Amino acid sequence: MSKNNIMNTYSRVDVTFEKGLGSKVYDINGKEYIDFVSGVAVNCLGHSHPAIIKALNDQGNNLIHISNLYWNTNQLDLAKKLCDYSDHDKVFFCNSGTEAVETAIKLARKYGINNGTSKKNEIIFMENSFHGRTMGALAITGQEKYQKDFMPLMSGTKSSKFNDIDDLKNKIDENTCSVIIEPIQGEGGIIPAQIDFLKEVKKMCEKYNALLIFDEIQCGVGRTGSLFAYKKFEVIPDVICMAKGLGGGFPIGAVLATQKAADAFAPGDHGSTFGGNPLGCSVSLAVLNELIDNGVLDKVDEKSNYIINNLLILKEKYEVLDKVQGMGLMLGIKLSIDKSKLISKCFQKGLLLVGAGDNVVRILPPLNVTKEDIDKFIYILNEVLNELCN
Repeated sequence: MSKNNIMNTYSRVDVTFEKGLGSKVYDINGKEYIDFVSGVAVNCLGHSHPAIIKALNDQGNNLIHISNLYWNTNQLDLAKKLCDYSDHDKVFFCNSGTEAVETAIKLARKYGINNGTSKKNEIIFMENSFHGRTMGALAITGQEKYQKDFMPLMSGTKSSKFNDIDDLKNKIDENTCSVIIEPIQGEGGIIPAQIDFLKEVKKMCEKYNALLIFDEIQCGVGRTGSLFAYKKFEVIPDVICMAKGLGGGFPIGAVLATQKAADAFAPGDHGSTFGGNPLGCSVSLAVLNELIDNGVLDKVDEKSNYIINNLLILKEKYEVLDKVQGMGLMLGIKLSIDKSKLISKCFQKGLLLVGAGDNVVRILPPLNVTKEDIDKFIYILNEVLNELCN
């Protein structure tokens, strides 16, 4: 099997997968792995979930794509469901998280011009953040390693220290059109925002008539134990960027906005050929139905507590495990040894994990993960830590 035709943009592990079921995936040799990467928080219902398969089959036999020059029923139903379960009024559909961020950037810039002057175009982002790899998203990503080879980036951006309200107060002014924040920094190392910090950011945005944007691409769609991460942080943003788990593995993204924010856009300001297509929206509706109506979300906190308690036992046992952080089923373990060693050994034993930030290993199981698979995860992790420490 030739791998020479794929562009060299990922440091891939030398394994080829061909099948998945629930929390498990199988490579071309039939080896089984417990998947606690979940496509990096994408496969919220695991692999080959019956509800997703049914939605793909049923809608595939009906209508796959229709232009946004016309309405389609699934798009209308999905928009209504998202708005009904949030504090927001309007939705724009796209295909990915980075596209959602690009939409939010344009919405913020347009809002600034409509509600100020041509100078009200500055976007404040957080240090250590990650919002995507397109040129606009890169410009508001607070990690130089992703930016350095693609300069010059979009102008009109400022960085501010995460969880440091004094620094933000020194940066925000009348020219600020928006502040963008991940409620939990994912790529940066599973670092939650402080509730008091977010409340003060909201006040500053209201003072300067700037939009508060939450990037919930990784931490949203039930990852924290609520459908929207902002519900856990007691702050309502003006705009929310969504993707990843929204389609449970099928590409779909969305931007939710309050009426005042959404009103900035007019026909022609933005678009997406495939955004909100009937097939993607059908799958997303099936995912939300499982999460909300069939009770998957109701069990996330219980599973989270079970994992955290077991990780804390391992922390007492192994000094190399410094810290357990995050919430819901978006957790991280901070190590005092090279994270790649642990990830590699876990892979050899049939457990998939992914790193983040400063020596943090992310734990991102499907939201419907079973206790049996959690126990297998803990068993393998204990084995690997024991080998690394002895």
